[in-house]
Amino acid sequence: MPASLQHPLPGGMRDLLPEEAAQRRALAQNILRVFGVHGYALVTLPAFEFAEVLERGLGVLDPADVLRFVEPESGEVAALGPDMTPQIARLIATRLGDRPAPYRLCYEGTVLRRRSGRARKHRQIAQVGVELAGVGEPEGDLELLEVAARALVATGLERFTIDLGDAGIVRSLLPASPASIEPSAVLRALSRKDDAELSELVRGFEHADALVRLTALHGGRDAALEGVRLLADTPAASSARELLELFDAATARGFGGHLVVDLGEVRGFAYYTGPIFHVFAQGPGEAIGSGGRYDELLGRFGAPMAAAGFALDLDRLVWALQAAGRLAAKEHGVVAVAASDTRVASLRAAGVRTSVVASSDRAWEYARGWGYSHVLEGGHLVEVTTGKSFPADAGPDMDCILDWFGRKGA
Repeated sequence: MPASLQHPLPGGMRDLLPEEAAQRRALAQNILRVFGVHGYALVTLPAFEFAEVLERGLGVLDPADVLRFVEPESGEVAALGPDMTPQIARLIATRLGDRPAPYRLCYEGTVLRRRSGRARKHRQIAQVGVELAGVGEPEGDLELLEVAARALVATGLERFTIDLGDAGIVRSLLPASPASIEPSAVLRALSRKDDAELSELVRGFEHADALVRLTALHGGRDAALEGVRLLADTPAASSARELLELFDAATARGFGGHLVVDLGEVRGFAYYTGPIFHVFAQGPGEAIGSGGRYDELLGRFGAPMAAAGFALDLDRLVWALQAAGRLAAKEHGVVAVAASDTRVASLRAAGVRTSVVASSDRAWEYARGWGYSHVLEGGHLVEVTTGKSFPADAGPDMDCILDWFGRKGA
């Protein structure tokens, strides 16, 4: 039996090998650095909470997606976090209530859902994200769009699309109590841009024509303008105008080249209350990030205030970077032959990953097996893939080596 089958993992779970883990860690740190300079403070959240807390804020997730268990200490039903946002809401309402708004918080963590997406089979989803509470429209939405765009650019991803919509558009066009029709069927038809099916489903609705024409309202600024014109005499008029204004404000900030609008967007319909967005790039079959405004969530935890946030899926982002050729193939590092070599301490002090082995033959095998770029042997530093040799004596030569690693990113 192959070793991989002797100790199988539960469905949807996986290990990250050293190279994958290093890539993800570096990517997350890079993104969190961008969040930090925009004022977002890092918090760490528990792996599970009482189910009632999480379910209070789920909204967008089907309860069937949540992994529940009985917590042995209390006997209460607990759940593994399927989404970070309800936990952030609980944190703001309980632990941070004595601090002044607005609340700018960011996180890194793994959420777990019972069902996997179309693009990959993973149920454990590594995320980094931000939550902004206490800043309303449009300032908060514009801030999040800018932070998301700058974080993605900082990873090296140059080509991506931010698909911008507003949950208020569709919500305001649907009847409060549609007769003989399941609202979810309308939403499915809208999500598929199936105007023929949608026409049948909404026949008799007061704003049936506007709902059907939403399927074609996606694209650049012209689509947003057409939406304002089409919806001018409907309850969705203000949401359409605000979407156009947000598009223009984001364009003025310099990242309009990444923006498209979709006035028929319905993903997260049950959860979001205003602007929503999804980020797409070549490679993954699904969004690499998503977010939006959810002004009703904090009120469920006793601290009503405007709020919005977004999360980036690190696995899908890695996939997109690989597809774009923007992800480094390996990490730099040095294998040294003697532990007593004084240059080892210099390399480590400079932040260069350095391991020590007992013999020259062993050093080369070890370097190739574990992805090190160089072997430090005698008076030279030798590149593993090319055999190119650098003098590496103490003094000026060693200073040059450390400078080289500094430029490459140890």
